[in-house]
Amino acid sequence: MARLYPFRALRYDPARVSMTDVVTQPYDKISPEMQERYYQASPYNLIRVILGKHLPGDNDAANVYTRAAATLNDWRSEGILKEESEPALYGYSQTYKVPGTEEVRERRGFIALAQLSDYADHVVYRHEQTFPKHKSDRLALFKATRAYCEQIYMLYSDPTFSAETIIFESGKAPELEITDEYDVVHRVWKLTDPALIAKVLATMDDKWLLIADGHHRYETSTAYMFERAAELGADPKAAPKTDANGLPQPAFPEQAMMMTFVNMDAPGITILPTHRVAFGLPHFNGHDFATSAEQYFTVEELHPNTDGKLPGAVSLLKSLNATDGVAFVAATRDGDFLLKPKPEAIAPVLAHLSPRQQKLDVTQLHKIVLDKLLGLNEETVRAGSNVRYLREAADALQQVGSGNADVAFLIKPVTLEQMKDISLNLEVMPQKSTDFYPKLLSGLAMYTLD
Repeated sequence: MARLYPFRALRYDPARVSMTDVVTQPYDKISPEMQERYYQASPYNLIRVILGKHLPGDNDAANVYTRAAATLNDWRSEGILKEESEPALYGYSQTYKVPGTEEVRERRGFIALAQLSDYADHVVYRHEQTFPKHKSDRLALFKATRAYCEQIYMLYSDPTFSAETIIFESGKAPELEITDEYDVVHRVWKLTDPALIAKVLATMDDKWLLIADGHHRYETSTAYMFERAAELGADPKAAPKTDANGLPQPAFPEQAMMMTFVNMDAPGITILPTHRVAFGLPHFNGHDFATSAEQYFTVEELHPNTDGKLPGAVSLLKSLNATDGVAFVAATRDGDFLLKPKPEAIAPVLAHLSPRQQKLDVTQLHKIVLDKLLGLNEETVRAGSNVRYLREAADALQQVGSGNADVAFLIKPVTLEQMKDISLNLEVMPQKSTDFYPKLLSGLAMYTLD
């Protein structure tokens, strides 16, 4: 099953930088405004490596990827980044408020390397589709920098909490604590005792892994691993080597990548919905859409709150949960509408899908609303031509109100159990079906392939 490894991480020297000023959110969550803010925060902010700026005159010899590699090498030469002296695992906790509530949760995990494998090996499972453009971008970055500066967020199942007990029950204070721009407190512990590391690795020997966040990077890294194995004449599934302490190491550097492992049986996991906004729809009218939607859904027009603000639709959505069945809101400039499926009408459209898929809000939204009602087929949606994805319902409504979108679809979050059920049955949901919160900070540790 899963093969995990300790590693000598490349890390920022906190004596040379303010850690709060150099770490970032994951690359795919960074808006242009965030990118600029990170650039201004520090000349050593990781943004210059993971999501640098494209410049006029870029070519094959000088571009965003070559600059990222040069920047990483410069920081290493200057001692801004230093390689750890011994292999380690890194305990990692995040304390946060669930967005929109006052509930405080703590999510615990640990950072290590894990051997890459094809999905067909049934060691690592995915739960959603990916965008080809994102994968080509990450591959170019990996090849240029030969470094993994961000972590994949992996889930595993262990009702006995074995790894957490070993890593977090020592009572030691964290060696690093950072509060990010969302007021999430990130804490890191370093575990270097070979005997304890071996115990943690042993607890993971029989585990399968489920990708929570990082599908693009995982698939890109796996493709890169197979490419490098062919170049080196190596077996992609080669057994690990061992180091001086008897701890396992990858057979070749590209065989593994850096991940954070979180026990799905532990408290602290939060999944938020990812709402959709559709734009560029010729002659779109909200009332006409509601009328056409009655082929497949019961449609109820919603009315604004007494203060005239649209987010009454948001409060309605929050009052629904998984036990209420499929339901989502279509917000338009002509009115807001609650859609609930008519089972006999949607059954023929979804007949080719498993019962698990048919019960998902996001599947019905894509297969019936986007495809059948709006004419946006899977290829169009994956190309990003007419659909954007937003975490905040208020942002989706604002885009409609400002004329930047024709309609916003506000949906309930997928549950952890639904995601697990889909993944372990070798199925996938539409892209951007889940939004795990909070995100893993980039820059806490890095894995360099040299």
